[in-house]
Amino acid sequence: MQVEFREFDPFDLWIWLEFSSVPSPMEKQYIEELFNSWFYLGKLGGFNAENLQVQDTGIEISYMDYDNSGTDSTLMSVMHNMAEFEYKGTWGRCWFDLGTSDLIGLDVLINSLNQLSKEYVEIKRLIIGGENEDWKVDSKKGAKFSEN
Repeated sequence: MQVEFREFDPFDLWIWLEFSSVPSPMEKQYIEELFNSWFYLGKLGGFNAENLQVQDTGIEISYMDYDNSGTDSTLMSVMHNMAEFEYKGTWGRCWFDLGTSDLIGLDVLINSLNQLSKEYVEIKRLIIGGENEDWKVDSKKGAKFSEN
């Protein structure tokens, strides 16, 4: 899976997927479940790079002392909105307002899509940001917000 970054605005972000063929209903379900799960984690503040205590500790985490007060001292890091996933031929896209979530969330998404592409639905290309010449953006995306 090729990953490309284009113009990036975290408050107005399109994420594009190019598939090797038109995705089947089951493949669409895999994609949508991944994006919905990713958004829920982001909406709940899961992508807060200021609080990576376990990651920062290293591999030896047995009997680690977790600082619960540390979670209260960091800034909120939440995603705000997600539109419905859309498909057109071999393309899929979804709009997001990433809010104040940290960019670690994009790494999590890329890693997840990469594995999904290897095992379930072949994704030729992931484009983060910008526009797609093959599929123009409708500026009235607000009507398509998911109730997530």
